[in-house]
Amino acid sequence: MTGAATLVALAAGAAGAATSSRQAAAEPQLKLVAGSTDVTLDRYPDGGGIVLDLGTHMVAGKSPIEVRATRKSYKDPVVGVQIVNGKPKALPAGSVTDFGGLAKFLHLTITDAGGKKVYDKDRTFCLNGEGSRTRPDAPATSPYPEGCSANPFTLGAVWGLQAGWSSNTTSYFRDDETVDLPEGKYTAKLSVNKAYKDFFKIGAYDSAVTLKVTVKNVEDCGHGVAEGCKQAFAKAQAKALTKSGVAAKSANIAVKPHAQRPVGKASVPAGPKPDLRSVPAWGIQVTTGEEGTPEADKDYLAFSATVWNAGPSPLVLDGFRQQGKELMDAYQYFYDAAGKEVGYQKTGTMEWDPREGHTHWHFTDFARYSLLSSKQTEVVRSQKEAFCLAATDAIDYTVKNANWHPSNTDLHTACGNHGSLSVREVLDVGSGDTYEQFRPGQSFDITGLANGTYYIQVQANPEKRLIESSTTNNVALRKVILGGTAHHRTVKVPPVGLIDVP
Repeated sequence: MTGAATLVALAAGAAGAATSSRQAAAEPQLKLVAGSTDVTLDRYPDGGGIVLDLGTHMVAGKSPIEVRATRKSYKDPVVGVQIVNGKPKALPAGSVTDFGGLAKFLHLTITDAGGKKVYDKDRTFCLNGEGSRTRPDAPATSPYPEGCSANPFTLGAVWGLQAGWSSNTTSYFRDDETVDLPEGKYTAKLSVNKAYKDFFKIGAYDSAVTLKVTVKNVEDCGHGVAEGCKQAFAKAQAKALTKSGVAAKSANIAVKPHAQRPVGKASVPAGPKPDLRSVPAWGIQVTTGEEGTPEADKDYLAFSATVWNAGPSPLVLDGFRQQGKELMDAYQYFYDAAGKEVGYQKTGTMEWDPREGHTHWHFTDFARYSLLSSKQTEVVRSQKEAFCLAATDAIDYTVKNANWHPSNTDLHTACGNHGSLSVREVLDVGSGDTYEQFRPGQSFDITGLANGTYYIQVQANPEKRLIESSTTNNVALRKVILGGTAHHRTVKVPPVGLIDVP
């Protein structure tokens, strides 16, 4: 398999071949590089097959490759352009159809020892994939975000490959990157499709590789072979989520809280503020209470909800513990256009949530969930109103001051523990905070509720405790239609514009 050292060595070797005809030609904007032409892939027989990580990378030339994908609204398709010297350049038709990367960028064919094709598919390429520097003179850091995953209601994405850097051609965010092949010997041919070869002016030598592939069974994955193999396979799929050598586009607001409560007169200065916005609920399904609990006879409407910050300033909250209590006093901080802290305001409390799935500090009244009737009057209110803030989802990285590398991307990075005396919770510009349907309190009790049309309302900052630039865009509605009978309830979820995700 490949790595940073292998790619650097490959690049250095190519640079040293001064007499080769390849070096005499102009360096391509992109080239396809294999860390090794002899690859061994592990097959997990009870875990789903193999991950097609062939150790192949696209490598940028002297200039970075940057693409921006956006949609004007949920009624509009996703479109993308390359950014060259600050100006948009049209991509080949069909290049951007979603936020998963450049569509049909590569083609992979795998043949077995008898010459029979066992895999023959186009593959999407994510410029933000796992990678590293490939030559000593390449910039030490990359400004671009990590990965091409997206929330169903993402509005804008930035994809980029720094000059002299690599990006693994395998995307661990897509389901079509795995296959189950029997143990044995294979030949893999990976190539850049013609539309992109022509667009980026990639020659034949730099646009295709042929690899010898050995598939071997993993005989023992530990602690119960079937379950162990499933876990090992999941880890193999997820390994690209951990990256190295990537730096932020701009400086993060300090992750650590202040050492003490703010002093001096509280103020809300003029200048940039965060702008909290809700997206429609998603991941909607009907569930029943857990067996053996008082809720076992109840029906629930579960959902995921996202509140994001459109900026242009981050939402920064510090919590300081009240002595001997399960409460913290919360303070919101404000920053000028240069990112300097210029004011603060006491803005409520944070509370300790001991429930399984939480066990961290929540800011009170960050959002409110309500189930509305067809006439949009409240029928049921969710118990969930307090949140730990984390930048879990990229919603629009094209907005002004979007932070492409938020430091607190999961609930373990910012929410503290039971013994914490203070915490800092940040929702960076461009990112959203998603609570998924398996979290306690993330549902409505619909037991005995009549069938019919309802709306899930997600409202950010319901008590207006937080200072933001606008509160007119804090509410999002998602239509649902309940049916069925007790313990066999059904839900239909109409699309929102072009987004047909329940």
